[in-house]
Amino acid sequence: MADFHIKALELARAGNWDGSHELVQDYNDEFSCLIHGYLHRVEGDEFNARYWYTRAGTSMPANSPEQELARLESLVRGNG
Repeated sequence: MADFHIKALELARAGNWDGSHELVQDYNDEFSCLIHGYLHRVEGDEFNARYWYTRAGTSMPANSPEQELARLESLVRGNG
């Protein structure tokens, strides 16, 4: 994963939606799209979240946003 992925997740964990979104919004790699989808779930925009998960090649997960953040953090650490 790229450093900006790690930073985006750190910002998301800290509740800085805007900062995290700003880091990933211009990237189209799979992991950026996953983060982007997660952020839109947190925002409450499920339509946009589904779009970004689809761009990542998956469907929006049925887990909670908190569980999804933990899953993404695990992936970025290489534990997923």
